Amino acid sequence: MEYRRLGSSDLMVSALALGTMTFGEQNSEAEAHAQLDCAIARGVNFIDTAEMYPVAPRAETVYRTESYIGSWLKHQQRDRLIVATKIAGPARGFNWIRGTPRINRDHISAAIDGSLRRLQTDYVDLYQIHWPDRYVPMFGSTGYDVTQERDAVPVEEQLQALADLVRAGKVRHIGLSNETPWGVAEFVRCAERLGLPKIVSVQNAYHLMNRTFESGLAEICRHTSVGLLGYSPLAFGWLSGKYITDPNAKGRITLFPNFGQRYAKVNVPPAVKEYARIAREAGLAPATMALTFARTRWFTGSVILGATTLEQLKENLDSAEVTLSKEVLEKIEAVHRLYPNPAP
Repeated sequence: MEYRRLGSSDLMVSALALGTMTFGEQNSEAEAHAQLDCAIARGVNFIDTAEMYPVAPRAETVYRTESYIGSWLKHQQRDRLIVATKIAGPARGFNWIRGTPRINRDHISAAIDGSLRRLQTDYVDLYQIHWPDRYVPMFGSTGYDVTQERDAVPVEEQLQALADLVRAGKVRHIGLSNETPWGVAEFVRCAERLGLPKIVSVQNAYHLMNRTFESGLAEICRHTSVGLLGYSPLAFGWLSGKYITDPNAKGRITLFPNFGQRYAKVNVPPAVKEYARIAREAGLAPATMALTFARTRWFTGSVILGATTLEQLKENLDSAEVTLSKEVLEKIEAVHRLYPNPAP
């Protein structure tokens, strides 16, 4: 397993990280622990979670993922692991998380204390804002709609509250998720101006059918030393090719259709067919090619992968040793030109 410095931090993270959003919905506590054991045995040192997990979010299961990780984490050598979690933002209808979640001082304080309690640890290595407090188009929306703008907690106030957590030793580093180039630049600018902790990462979707990171975020992240944590590298299972073979295959797309609307777009199936063809002609599983592509981009800090079975997890982890030939990369670019970002 390769290890990389995450942004400007002192965190050396495994190139593949274990995503945990299935823990507590699709995976039992015992299955979650088995996945964690397997990932660590294979060299993964980076575990990513969130207070709102598991997915799809429900009042009946909220916080369960962190609790499952905590019952495992208390038996581990904590300083050998990098644990990341996230505070939920507003305006997604998850009113069972602190009523109406916001990214202000009171909510940040309550959220981190809850996460630490459930994770059974004194600190997290990376604390991320799951999505912005302000309006931004995300989760399948692409155009900025000024009529959707709303009052938002100032970035300065968010940073000052997060800085308090760093000073208190509850958080080592801070990061963003589902952010825009403006958001990353503004957080960096405010931190520099006020002498506050700087964000070290941004966790955004990145995969063969969503390469929007490359057009704006890649530049700002390079010049500010912010690392990408790429999530959904298999596009909710689409890039494994299983939904082309069987549209009713078991997975998040079929289990939670309302949660995967960003993939319900006309060019997704033909793009997947082409990527699967390229992979198979190269003697690779489609999932292996997709994971390898995301892992080997120059801007990637770590790729966050998830699975519902140990077999899937082991196959995904095998991709850590794979490289893609120049010919395969050229074919991928040809499909990207034909179907650019069909699932942004």
